[in-house]
Amino acid sequence: MLSERRLEVLRAIVQDYVGTEEPVGSKALTERHRLGVSPATVRNDMAVLEDEGYIAQPHTSAGRIPTDKGYRLFVDRLAGVKPLSTPERRAIQNFLDGAVDLDDVVGRTVRLLAQLTRQVAVVQYPSLTRSTVRHVELLSLAPARLMLVLITDTGRVEQRLIDCQTPFGETSLADLRARLNSRVVGRRFTDVPPLVQDLPESFEADDRATVSTVLATLLETLVEEAEERLMIGGTANLTRFGHDFPLTIRPVLEALEEQVVLLKLLGEASESGMAVRIGHENAYEGLNSTSVVSVGYGSGGESVAKLGVVGPTRMDYPGTMGAVRAVARYVGQILAES
Repeated sequence: MLSERRLEVLRAIVQDYVGTEEPVGSKALTERHRLGVSPATVRNDMAVLEDEGYIAQPHTSAGRIPTDKGYRLFVDRLAGVKPLSTPERRAIQNFLDGAVDLDDVVGRTVRLLAQLTRQVAVVQYPSLTRSTVRHVELLSLAPARLMLVLITDTGRVEQRLIDCQTPFGETSLADLRARLNSRVVGRRFTDVPPLVQDLPESFEADDRATVSTVLATLLETLVEEAEERLMIGGTANLTRFGHDFPLTIRPVLEALEEQVVLLKLLGEASESGMAVRIGHENAYEGLNSTSVVSVGYGSGGESVAKLGVVGPTRMDYPGTMGAVRAVARYVGQILAES
């Protein structure tokens, strides 16, 4: 266990290196921070931190920089989440409140996160498997052709065309729409099948085939393993950190193109808590020089998807964590109210 003083020295090294991009020496630390000890003591503390693997000497200069292990301890023990200012919170709310549909919400969220953190932002669309039914709409397009529209609690909309064997009248359509919604609205997708299985029997014999076709289409929509969708933005921000990546940022850019990799990274965030993966904690080799901050978002305390940012390990962790958490909270509120 490190002493409190050495933890303070580590915190000061991380803060200075993130802010200045330069290796940090003992003289600079004693000048910039009130550590209450002499430069010689700070040098001794830095030697212990280096022996323990929390800081390293990048080249022959006297300065030191944090290692992945040092950043990990900083995040776990030393970094509080930096609260956003009132103007920042107001700007987030105003920007997201203007969204007109789910695609717009996700698009605005990506742009906002990238601007706030100056990192690469990644937002996952709400998962169908975690959604509940808000409304089922049935529309007549022709005497024997219908459109089924499934609207989820997260604002996701799925549309399906249905070709019927025989014409289906407006009265029957209105009846089916009403009965269907009375059974499924507010229910989780997984709960729906047994709730509607006896519905055809409650209709006239001539309509049962069409009702069965509509239900089959609805159930296919509910269980369909739609491809998980992501939106990414702010990739150009990485060019500002070229010297933070060994040799080249190409491996990072290639990793960001792999949707499966990004989904796995986001998936490491717990349902409601925040996950911070630093450097070599990222299983994908191309992201070993980056950190990923991610969190779940949703309404009612339940996560329906994840969002986060990817940037160099030399990251403003308190500020980034605060921005990610705040944006996730606002997106959850919007989904709950939409």
